Amino acid sequence: MSTDDLEQYEADIELQLYKEYKDISPTFSYVVETERRFYLANEVERVVRDDVGTPFIELTLRDAWVWDMYRTTRFVSKVQVVTFKDVNVEELPKADLDLEAFRKKT
Repeated sequence: MSTDDLEQYEADIELQLYKEYKDISPTFSYVVETERRFYLANEVERVVRDDVGTPFIELTLRDAWVWDMYRTTRFVSKVQVVTFKDVNVEELPKADLDLEAFRKKT
């Protein structure tokens, strides 16, 4: 397999992953970004620990989807993340929010 073939293969997989993300994102409540991964989840528990002098963050995600093109299974019931780096947790807009009806009222 040539370098060009490998790059095209990875580009195709990433495009498929992006399409999957767009299709399933409305079914999740949170987006979680760490230094190493990107997740969608329906429940996020975050605990900041300072037990040993250096603070770190423990995340527990339930009903999650992992952005990783090399995983065979991206849907997981529970994810545990421990990190010393920044973590971004965002709540997604509710899927049942009818924006068209809102626009007509305003």
